[in-house]
Amino acid sequence: MFKILVVGLGGFFGSISRYLLSNLVFQLSGQHWFPLGTLTVNVLGCLTIGWLAGLAEVKAVFSEEVRLFLLVGFLGGFTTFSSFGHETVNLFRDSQNLFAMLNISLQIGLCLGAAWLGYHIANISL
Repeated sequence: MFKILVVGLGGFFGSISRYLLSNLVFQLSGQHWFPLGTLTVNVLGCLTIGWLAGLAEVKAVFSEEVRLFLLVGFLGGFTTFSSFGHETVNLFRDSQNLFAMLNISLQIGLCLGAAWLGYHIANISL
């Protein structure tokens, strides 16, 4: 039961953080035609999960509860594949096919690249 609470608490804070950062990016960019907030959140989340997973694997620096809180709860609530899907469908629906394809390419390419980079940063720094 404690592990479930740890994941839930992490998800609570991750979701709030996603909402705040996404809105900040939206306000700072001043643009409404591309889901830059979701892209920012997902790339940052993938970089962070790669880095933390690398640290956890190589150094075993986190207890099981901390890993559950950070990797499953917080970063699971912080990143958002469902928003990516919804925003991409909306771009296609609005006949913004080029932006929809750009969103797909950037989300996949940058997020996988960020996760790989985070993992390697963790391994290099140890």
